[in-house]
Amino acid sequence: MRDGYMRDDPLFLRWLGGHRDDRADRSSWWSPWLQLIQETTARGVDVRRARVISEPASEYIRFEHEITFRNITSGERVRWLPRRRATGLALPGNDFWLIDGQHLLVHHFSGAGDFVEHEFVTDPRTISLCASAFEAVWARALPHEDFRLT
Repeated sequence: MRDGYMRDDPLFLRWLGGHRDDRADRSSWWSPWLQLIQETTARGVDVRRARVISEPASEYIRFEHEITFRNITSGERVRWLPRRRATGLALPGNDFWLIDGQHLLVHHFSGAGDFVEHEFVTDPRTISLCASAFEAVWARALPHEDFRLT
């Protein structure tokens, strides 16, 4: 939902400095998180990530777009929705992970994009709202392999 996160992230700073992952050298970019996702999707769990972005894209979004091959390699399905195509959707004000349609982990960030805290939400109405918002975004968004940044 944001156009930039943790802009002091060492991976982002390396990318700004010109580093690009060698897709053929998996050991150089593979991580415990990607391993967890691969193990999860291998069990048949569908892991989907939707990104709502502004256009033209910020440098951070360009970075995310370029490294999304990592997510795809681990088994995630990723879609992109330009913010102009989100008009008419009721979207929550925060990023979140919805797990099994019944557990909601909300991510809070500062105005500068720095992580502040996580919040576990148990209210069924909030969980339902976030689930329906995600499905609405997913239906409008383009799969990563079809999406080109402007």
